Amino acid sequence: MNVSTTTVLAPPPPKRLEDMKLPVVMMRDILLKTIFRKNIEMVSDLAKALCLPVQVTQEMIDHARSQRLIEATGTLNAHNGNELGYQLTDGGKARALDALAQSEYFGAMPVPLEVYREQVKRQSVRNLQITRAQLTGAMGHLVLPDSLLDHLGPAVSAGRSILMYGPPGNGKSSISNGIRDALGDKVYVPRAIEYAGQVITVYDPIVHSAAEAEVQDPTSLRRVTRFDSRYVCCERPTVITGGELTLNMLDLVYNPTARTYQAPLQLKATGGIFIVDDLGRQQEPPQSIINRWIVPLEENKDILALQSGEKFEVPFDTLVIFSTNYHPNEIFDQAALRRIFFKIKIDGPDQQNFLKIFAMVAKKRGMALDEATLVHLLKVKYPTIDNVYANYQPVFLIDQMIAICEFEGLPYQMSPDLVDRAWDNMFVKDEVIVK
Repeated sequence: MNVSTTTVLAPPPPKRLEDMKLPVVMMRDILLKTIFRKNIEMVSDLAKALCLPVQVTQEMIDHARSQRLIEATGTLNAHNGNELGYQLTDGGKARALDALAQSEYFGAMPVPLEVYREQVKRQSVRNLQITRAQLTGAMGHLVLPDSLLDHLGPAVSAGRSILMYGPPGNGKSSISNGIRDALGDKVYVPRAIEYAGQVITVYDPIVHSAAEAEVQDPTSLRRVTRFDSRYVCCERPTVITGGELTLNMLDLVYNPTARTYQAPLQLKATGGIFIVDDLGRQQEPPQSIINRWIVPLEENKDILALQSGEKFEVPFDTLVIFSTNYHPNEIFDQAALRRIFFKIKIDGPDQQNFLKIFAMVAKKRGMALDEATLVHLLKVKYPTIDNVYANYQPVFLIDQMIAICEFEGLPYQMSPDLVDRAWDNMFVKDEVIVK
């Protein structure tokens, strides 16, 4: 299966009320709360607010009318295709207020957890097969040895956990972002899901990048297939956390005021990538963080808990990438390391690749290369640090020289003297500071 040609099967829109597979009382209460909060009268407007087809919305209205919670206004709206307007009865308003006291959630109708499970299977990150060309294209801004791509390719295609480790400044974070870009296709993210009558919001515009809606061509004979609008078509999500990650960020977030839940980070990342950057800088020990992921990594499911203490399973369909500057044996026991499917060391570049990076950065910054400067770097400066090269160094040195040129009023240029001044800012001398 090729990423660029794969089309994820879209969730079909419900055709009848019974297709919703939600508690009838819950649907009715969300309907009433939405009318009350948004002051909506027209069925078409209400259908948009609930993210449901008009015919399903009409069924819900008819059901509420039979309970004397909604009544027709008796007027036709010429601006809405002569639709009949509806409003809440006094009993409907009372019921809406009572429902709002139990939960402030209104608007898009949630997707039952069991229904969402099926969509997760249809768009699983493990269905993807990344080719070398796709991975290389996504990493085009990086200079990487072929041997590294030999390891990365199978790891990404497997959709399993990856541990990238090695000295700092060699592009582990950039490689993680490149992997994200290589995925390329789109998934459907529910605005909210329902479990045991509780609403859990999932779609988060900070995490999820909604795809541009396809515009229907009115002259086209072939119409674009519609999908359940309770979902948002998005790029495969990427959640990136660093030293701020705590274990409670992986739990359901309960809002006591609204009495609703928000999905934890790993659930928002379903179908995409969860990157734990700078592992070892968090408050919790790395071993504790890995222990939290053992069940998800091994069984493709996660266990969450409601405020009541009730625990339930949610799908775990995420490529987890751990990135650390520490050697794995320093921060994990062997049992934890067994749970991580791929372990890939990210080393600094050799001299040849260092020069490639240096030349690429210089060209991008508009600075001409100077042979004397490069010889000075390689023969004088790098021997002082045992010729240990890192991917960040070309960017650092060239940006430092640019800053000096701008301060001194010089055109962008490099010279042995400017490199010496830039080099002084790249490292801090070990010395005792007298206080």
